[in-house]
Amino acid sequence: MHDLDAALARLAHARTPLALDTLEARVLAHIAAQPTVRSGLGLGALAVVTALTMGIAGGVPAAPAFAVSPLTPLGPSSPLAPSTLLAGVP
Repeated sequence: MHDLDAALARLAHARTPLALDTLEARVLAHIAAQPTVRSGLGLGALAVVTALTMGIAGGVPAAPAFAVSPLTPLGPSSPLAPSTLLAGVP
């Protein structure tokens, strides 16, 4: 197993490569040289259109509710009783 303290001491005393000295300047120069290209409406417009569509769809009134008959599983008028479903007679 390597001695971590010795490895860190060697790393602390090592010289930095010359390429690292100018790395930040080279990266910033490369970024500055890139032209900003905007084509079309972009992702922001897509998000706005999607949010607007969802808002309109959510605001549309729902279909009118229909009357629900109460289910009585132990009573005689259960439309879902197995005997009623198998016989086909309510």
